[in-house]
Parts: sequence; structure tokens; C-alpha cells
Amino acid sequence: MAKRKEDAPPAGSPAWMATFSDLMNLLLCFFVMLFAMSSIEEAKLQEFVAAMNNTFSIFDGGASAIGDGFLISNGVSQLNELDQYINSTGKVADSETDGEDFEEFEKSPEALEEMRQEQLLQENEERMEEIEESLQESDIADEVEISFTAQYVKLTMNGGLLFDSGSAQLKEEAGQIIDKVGRILERYGEGTIEIEGHTDNVPINSVQYPSNEELSSARALSVFYYLLDSTALDPVHVKHAGMGERVPIADNSTPEGRSRNRRVEILIYNPSVR
Repeated sequence: MAKRKEDAPPAGSPAWMATFSDLMNLLLCFFVMLFAMSSIEEAKLQEFVAAMNNTFSIFDGGASAIGDGFLISNGVSQLNELDQYINSTGKVADSETDGEDFEEFEKSPEALEEMRQEQLLQENEERMEEIEESLQESDIADEVEISFTAQYVKLTMNGGLLFDSGSAQLKEEAGQIIDKVGRILERYGEGTIEIEGHTDNVPINSVQYPSNEELSSARALSVFYYLLDSTALDPVHVKHAGMGERVPIADNSTPEGRSRNRRVEILIYNPSVR
């Protein structure tokens, strides 16, 4: 009986060897790429990281995954610091990162603006206390009211102390008050200073001042000119405006309220406010 001829083994290498070779090639390319990146230029490196992030979203939530650091620039011999490396790339590190800086980065624009307003408010409160002390030393604390907001410190002088009824001509005794106020203003001349004139709602219709708008503007301008003549304030930083009856601070239906509404206000703005 004739012997059956055995099938010849397939030509070439076994199938598993081809798969193994492909795997080795991939690993070789991977490590070549790692070592090549250790000497890449900073600009090109950042472009590569940005491209990888936009394409695969593999670095979301943290800092750049490749940089001066733990694995790449110092070689791959520091695998024992892998946790620290991961924290610097994709997670928030509890001890290795600066928690305050991260929180600051994460704050919304609204939260940052609120923090800024709180800081301005604190600065102006301290400034108000300084000015209040100066008013007391100058013996005019009873003639000048003081308040503050996050934008400015406000000095309020009653119109009856400065002007006769229906007039924008400063009284002689008003100069003594404004002189002392002016010396205080000179300390804060680096910021904007605004002088506002205010009236009550009783209409005025004189030849010189046809309305409360003109009267309030003329009163603000009188104080403005007096301060420029008697102080070293830079006129570039000093403004004036007539507000008429539009911003009352008291009830115009009573004589006391109307008296309070006839006033001159000086706003000392925080230099940080633009």
C-alpha cells in the first residue's frame, strides 16, 4: 500500500512571530518618540501637546502632560514618581500643587469681580477713616458728612453753609471750610475727584439761572475753581457736574429734607477704579 504523502509545512515564519514583530516595532517607535521629545524645542513641544489635547482630549483637567518634569525631560527612569507625574498632567495634586492658585484659576469672572469689589470696599473704608480723622483734626467734622462705596469716598457739605439761596457765589465763611477740605483732597489727588452740585425740587427761574440744572452746575463750578486756585490739585484729575434735583437724599416734601438735598458732594475715587 502506497504511503500517503504528508502535507509540507507552510513556508515562512510562524504566524505568531509576525504579530510579535509588529508589537516590538510599535514599542520601539514609542520609546524613540519619547526620547526624541526630551530634546524638542519648547515652542514645538507646546504645539504638539495642544494638538494632542484638541484631537484626543487626553490631557483635560490639568497642566501640560509633557514639560520640564518627571518622566520625559529626565528620561523614563523615574517611574516611581508616576503618581506625581499624573497629578501634574490630569488630576489636581493635593500636596504637590498650589491649592490657592488652582482655586483662583477655577473662579468664575463673577466671583473674581466680587473679590475685586470687596477689596475696593476695604481700601475705601480705610481711606474714609483716614479722612474722618483729618476732618476732626481740622474742626470741620460737624460741617462735612462722610460715606463710602467700593468706588469712592464721598464728602457732603450742606448748601446753606456755602451759598445764599438761589446763588452760586461762595459765602466768605465757606472759604474756610473748603480750604481745609482742599488740604485733605491734595493727599488723594492721584485718583479722580468729582465735584457735584445738587438742589431741591423747588423750581428756580431767575435771569441768571433758568433752572435747577444751571444752578447746581454753577455751584459745582464755583467749588471747582476755588479748589484749583487754593490747592495743588491737578485739574486733569478734577471734574465737576450739576445734578439738579435728580439725586435727592431726603424727602423734598419737608423743609428739612429740602435743606439736606441742597448740597455739594465731593467724590474721591479709588485710584484703582477706571
